[in-house]
Amino acid sequence: MPCPSKLDDLVFFVNGRKSAPLALAVSAFGSGFKDAPLVRLTGTKYAYGGGGRGACTVMVLKRDPLSAKIRHFSITACLVPICSLDGAAVSTVEGVGGISTRLHPVQERIAKSHHTQCGFCTPGMVMSMYTLLRNHPQPSEEQLVEALGGNLCRCTGYRPILASGRTFCVESNGCQQKGTGKCCLDPGGNDSSSLRRESDICTELFAEDEFQPLDPTQELIFPPELLRMVEKPEKQTLTFCGERVTWISPGTLKDLLELKAKHPEAPLISGNTSMGPAMKYQGHFHPILLSPARISELSMVSKTRDGLTIGAGCSLAQVKDILAERVSELPEEKTQTYRALLKHLRSLACQQIRNMASLGGHIISRHCYSDLNPILAVGNATLNLLAEAGTRQIPLNEHFLAGLASADLKPEEILESVYIPHSQKWEFVSAFRQAQGQHNALADVSAGMRVLLKEGTDTIEDLSVSYGGVGAATVSARKSCQQLVGRPWNELMLEEACRLLLEEVSLPGWAPGGKEEFKRTLVVSFFSKCYLEVLQELKRLGKLMPDSHHYPEISDQFLRALEDFPVTGPQGVQRYQSVDSHQSLQDPVGRPITHLSGLKHATCEAVFCDDIPMVDRELFMVLVTSTRAHAKIISIDWSEALELPGVVEVITAEDMPGTSGTEDDKLMAVDEVLCVGHIICAVVAETDVQAKSALEKIKITYEDLEPVILTINDAIKHNSFLCPEKKLEQGNIEEAFEKADQIVEGEVHVGGQEHFYMETQSVLVIPKAEDEELDIYVSTQDPAHVQKTVSFTLNIPINRIICHVKRVGGGFGGKIGRPAVFGAIAAVGAIKTGHPIRLVLDREDDMLITGGRHPLFGKYKVGFMNNGRIKALDIECFINGGCMLDDSELVTEFLILKLENAYKIRNLRFRGRACMTNLPSNTAFHGFGFPQGTLITESCITAVAAKCGLLSEKIREKNMYKTVDKTIYKQAFSPETLIRCWNECLDKSSFHNRRMQVEEFNKKNYWKKKGMAIIPMKFSVGFAATSYHQAAALVHIYTDGSVLVTHGGNELGQGIHTKMLQVASRELKIPMSSLRICETSTATVPNTIATAASIGSDVNDRAAQNACRILLKRLEPIIKKNPEGTWEDWIEAAFEQRISLSATGYFRGYKAFMDWEKGEGDPFPYYVYGAACSEVEIDCLTGAHKKIRTDIVMDTCCSLNPAIDIGQVEGSFIQGMGLYTTEELKYSLEGVLYSRGPDEYKIPTITDVPEEFNVSLLPSSQTPPTIYSSKGLGESRMFLGSSVFFAITDAVAAARRERDIAGDFTVRSPATPEWVRMACVDRFTEMIPRDDPKTFKPWSIPIA
Repeated sequence: MPCPSKLDDLVFFVNGRKSAPLALAVSAFGSGFKDAPLVRLTGTKYAYGGGGRGACTVMVLKRDPLSAKIRHFSITACLVPICSLDGAAVSTVEGVGGISTRLHPVQERIAKSHHTQCGFCTPGMVMSMYTLLRNHPQPSEEQLVEALGGNLCRCTGYRPILASGRTFCVESNGCQQKGTGKCCLDPGGNDSSSLRRESDICTELFAEDEFQPLDPTQELIFPPELLRMVEKPEKQTLTFCGERVTWISPGTLKDLLELKAKHPEAPLISGNTSMGPAMKYQGHFHPILLSPARISELSMVSKTRDGLTIGAGCSLAQVKDILAERVSELPEEKTQTYRALLKHLRSLACQQIRNMASLGGHIISRHCYSDLNPILAVGNATLNLLAEAGTRQIPLNEHFLAGLASADLKPEEILESVYIPHSQKWEFVSAFRQAQGQHNALADVSAGMRVLLKEGTDTIEDLSVSYGGVGAATVSARKSCQQLVGRPWNELMLEEACRLLLEEVSLPGWAPGGKEEFKRTLVVSFFSKCYLEVLQELKRLGKLMPDSHHYPEISDQFLRALEDFPVTGPQGVQRYQSVDSHQSLQDPVGRPITHLSGLKHATCEAVFCDDIPMVDRELFMVLVTSTRAHAKIISIDWSEALELPGVVEVITAEDMPGTSGTEDDKLMAVDEVLCVGHIICAVVAETDVQAKSALEKIKITYEDLEPVILTINDAIKHNSFLCPEKKLEQGNIEEAFEKADQIVEGEVHVGGQEHFYMETQSVLVIPKAEDEELDIYVSTQDPAHVQKTVSFTLNIPINRIICHVKRVGGGFGGKIGRPAVFGAIAAVGAIKTGHPIRLVLDREDDMLITGGRHPLFGKYKVGFMNNGRIKALDIECFINGGCMLDDSELVTEFLILKLENAYKIRNLRFRGRACMTNLPSNTAFHGFGFPQGTLITESCITAVAAKCGLLSEKIREKNMYKTVDKTIYKQAFSPETLIRCWNECLDKSSFHNRRMQVEEFNKKNYWKKKGMAIIPMKFSVGFAATSYHQAAALVHIYTDGSVLVTHGGNELGQGIHTKMLQVASRELKIPMSSLRICETSTATVPNTIATAASIGSDVNDRAAQNACRILLKRLEPIIKKNPEGTWEDWIEAAFEQRISLSATGYFRGYKAFMDWEKGEGDPFPYYVYGAACSEVEIDCLTGAHKKIRTDIVMDTCCSLNPAIDIGQVEGSFIQGMGLYTTEELKYSLEGVLYSRGPDEYKIPTITDVPEEFNVSLLPSSQTPPTIYSSKGLGESRMFLGSSVFFAITDAVAAARRERDIAGDFTVRSPATPEWVRMACVDRFTEMIPRDDPKTFKPWSIPIA
C-alpha cells in the first residue's frame, strides 16, 4: 500500500516527555526504547521478545473512552508495537525515580529489602509493583502476588521481592497475633535497632520503619496534551509508514469496516500477544496492520436479563473485572459460565499479558491450548460480526474453532463482541486446566464442561464437553455427550463417559507437544472431577430440599480433589547470628548490608553489557548455526546476504588469523557440523534487524552423516565417549553384597537444565587505532579466559587485549567458557571490518547454542541389612556431554567425588563416563554434577527404606557420618556440623509431628496426597587444584582518603563486591562509604581465575585483605606519630612522606589435589553442610503439586553478610527445585531443541515458592580456614531443592500403596505433572489406549 504524501505524527509521552515523531521505527516494539538514539532508556530489558519474562515491563497510561478515567496498566514492552502507543503515556523505571533525583519508595524498599542480586530483572519488578501501587496504594497480598506473577527471576527465591511489596500492603496472610500486626513466627518484639532478636539470633534483615512513606500525590500525571487529544478526539484515519509495514488506525467504526473491505488480508492488531510472537518466531509477515484501538464500539459492555455481551476489544484483564462484577450481582445459578471463565482468567498467562491481550484476539487466534475457548464453546457463546454489508451472528462452537469456512469470519468481517448467556438452574459448568507450572504457563490440557440435569433429578438433559491441548484446535466431544443424554449422573455413567471420551478425543502418539498418554489421562481425569463437582452440588441442593430426589453419595475422602491449590506468596522466617555486641558499629562484617548495586538495580543506573551506548561506527553481529545434528558441509553461499542493505561482512573460521579454538572444541564448524546449533559463520551488518534478515539468505548445503547420537543409551551402544572412565572404590564390594540381607537395583534419570540467566550472552568488542589493541566488554565469569581465547584466535599477545566486566546478569556456570567463544568470533569481526562489533544473543539462540546442565543416567546396586544399614553401594553414571569436551571430564570427576554425600558406607564403587552425542556441548552449571549425581544416592536411600518398611529419614540417620572420618577419596573431615544441621532441621521443621499429620491426611484423602522429605547435604567447596584457588586484588588510596578496590572476581549477583568492601572496611577501619569498586578488568588484575566453584568471594576477599594489611603496615609509623588524627590526615601525611598508597594483595590459594590413579587426595579446602525439609501436596488426578512448607538449615559458619547469604540460599534452592520439578528440555528425533523460551521452558515463578519458607543460618559452627571463618555458599544449597522432589515421590508412593500397586517406580527428574500423574496409577491411567512405540515417531525423545 503506498503511503500518503503527508504522514501523520505519532504522539505519545515517555516519562512525562513528548516523544520525537521519528525517534522510533514504525515496526519497532516498545523494548526499542533502549535502542532509539533520542530516547536511550536502558531500563526496559529485552531478554526474550515473547512477553514471557517480565524484564521489559513498563506502565502505560491511557484514558478509557467509556469510563473517562485514566487507566494505569503494566505491559511487556517487547510485544507492544510503538504505533499502538499513539495517545498514550508510558512510564519506564527511569521515570519512576533515580538516585540523584528522587528515589521512589518502591525502588528504595526493593533494594533495602535485599531483593536484588544480579539485578537484571529488577527494573521489571519495580514497574510491576509501581503499577500496582498506582491502582491500589495499599494492595492486598493477593493483588501483590498477581502483579508480580509475570516477572521471572533466576537469582532470588522471590521471597525478598514479596517482602518488599508487603511493606505497602494493608493486610497480610500472617497471623496478626493479638492485633499487634506481629506474626507468631517472629520471636520477641522490636529492640532499639528495629531488628528482632532471640538471644543472639536475629530474624529481620531490614528495618521497615526506616522506609520513606508512599505519597500517591507525587506521581506523574497524565500529560495535559494527551488529555486534550482524547477529550476531543480527531476522527480521521491515522497512517504510519515504515520500510515494510504500514500501520493504519481508523477513527470510526465505519472507517474500520471500509479498510477491512479494502484490505481483507490485513489483520486487526490489538494486544499483539499472538501476532507478535508469530511474526518473530514463525516468520509471519503482514504489510498492512489495522489497529482498532480508537474504536470505542469494540469495548462496549451490555448487560441483559439473559446474558452479557462483551466487546471484542476489551482486554482480558478488563474481561476479568467485568465478569467478577457480574458474578457479584447475580445469583449463583446464573453465573456458572462466568465463574468458570474467571477461574481460568486468574491463571491465564500473567498480569502484563492479560492487560494487553484482547478477548477478540484470544478467540480469533484459536490456539489449540486456549483456556477460554473450551468454556465459551460449552457455554453457548455467540460471536457478533460486523462488515460493511451488515451484521451477523455465528456460534462459538467446534466448527468455528476448527476453522471451517462455513462457520468462520469472512475476510471482510471483524468480531465486534461476544455474547455469553447466563447459566440456568440445574445447570453446572466446570473448568479445568493442567500446565507445567501453576501460573504463567501454557496449558497441556484445558477443558470446559457443562451439564444440565432435568429439574429435581440426576438425569442428564444436556451435556457439552470441550478440550484444549488435545488437537490442532479446541476439540468438542459432541458424539459422546449425545450418547450420555438421558443417563443418570452416577458411577456407571462416569465409566461409560470415560470410554466414549477416549474413543472420540483421540490423540496420536506422534502428536505435537508430546505427552500423549498424560493428555489422554487428563481427558478422563477432568471429567471425573466434573462428575465429583456436580455430585457435590447435588448433595448441597439435597440438603436444601430434603424431599427432593435421592442423589448418589459422595465420600468425604474424594471431596478434597475438588479444591484447587491456593495461590499464595511465601511467608517465613530468616534466622541468622547477630554480630558480637562489642563489635564496632562502623564494622560492617556480619551485618545484613544492602547489595552495593541494589539502588542502581532498582533505578536502572546499573549498566550491563548491552546497556553500553552505541559507539561510533558500531556494527551488529548475529550467528548462523547448523540445522542438522551431524552432517558434512558441502557448500556455503552468502552472496545474496551480502547484497542486502546494511550487510557488511560474513565471518567464517577461515577469517581467524590464529587458532579456531582447540582440537576438541572448535569456535566455528569447519567442514562438519556436530549438532543443531553448531556455529558455522556470522553476519555483520549496520543494525541487528539487517543482520537477522541476512540469515535467511545464506544457503548451506549439507550431506547427512551417520550415526546421529542423541541419547545416553545411543552413546553407550556406539561406545561414544568424550573421555576415559573415572572411578573411585573402597572396601570389598563383592564380598559385602554377598553378606547383605537384601539387594536392590534401580535406575535414575535426571534431565538437563538451562541456565536461563536473565542477561543473555553479550559482548562488545572495540578495536583501537594502534597496536592491534582491543577493548572487550563482556558478560562473563572468566574475563581472563576470554582474553586468552581472543589472543590465540587473533594471534596477538594477551597484553593488547583488555576485558572489562562491570557486572553480569546471572551466570550459574554458563558464562565461564561460552563467552570466550562469542568474544573471539566478535573480535575476528572487529579486526576484519575495523569496526566495533556488538554480539548479543536472543533468548532462543542462547538456549540453542550454549548447552546447560548435563543430563544423567545412573544405575545403582545397593546391598543392605534388614535394619536399614547399607553395606555396599555400586553406582555407575553416564552424563550427556554433547558434541565437544568442554567441562564434561571435570563434571564427571566432581560428580564421582561427591556421590557419597553425607553417608558413610564402607564398601563403595563409583564409576562415571561422559557421553559424546550430537547435541550442543553441555557445560558448567551450579553444583557441577552434584545435583544430578547425589539424586542417585538419595534414591538408593529411598529404595532401601521402602524394602525395609522403614521411613527414609531413619535410613538416612542410620547411614550418616557420625564421627571424624575419611571420605571415599581419603580426605579427613568432621561431620559434627552436618549432624547439627540435620538435628536443627528436624527440630525447626517440627518434622516428626508433621510426619504424623501427613499420614493422617493421607488416610482421609484418596485423590490428594501429602508427602514429606528431609535431605542432608555435605558439599565440597572449590576446585580440585591449588592453582585455581589463587587470587589478586589492587587497592588504591587517594589523597582525599577515598579508596578504590579492584580484584579478580566478577559480580554475578552473589554480592562479591559488597563483601569485598565489607572486608576492606574492617581491615582499613574506615566506613564503607569511603570505599568503591569500579569494575573487574584484566588491565588492573591479570591472570584471574573464573568466579566459580563457590569460592570466588572467599579467595578474592583474602587477596583484598592482604592488600589492605600491606597498606596499613605502611601507614603504621604515621598513625603512631599522630594517633588522634583522622584517616584523611594520615593519608595526606603519607603522601607528603612519599609512601606508596597503592598495594597489590595476593592469596596463593588453598592446597588441593587429587590423584585419580590412586583414587585419593585432598581435593577440596572445606565442606559446607546443610539440611532441608519440604512438605508437598499432590493432586493424583492431574499431577499438580503444591509446596506447603520448606525449612532449610545452612552452615555458613560466620556469615560475612547474612542478607546476601540467605538470599543466595533461597535463590539456589528455588533453582534446584526447578531442576527437579518443572524445568524440562525437549528434543526432537532430529536433535532440535524445542524448549527455547519461557513459553516452553518453565523456571519457577513467584507462585511456585513454598507457602512457608524458613531459612536458618547455623550459628557458631566450626571454624574453616577462610576469611573471618566465613564459608562460600555459592552453589551448595541447590541440591537441597531435591527435598521437594523426594517429598513428591513420598506422596506418590503413598498413593501407590493405597492402590496396592506393586513394585518400585523408576526415578525420573524432573517430577513434572506428567510424571506424577502417570506414576499415581489408577483406573483412569489404566483405561487409556497405549500405542505401540514401533508404530510411530515420537514428537520428542528423552536424552538422559
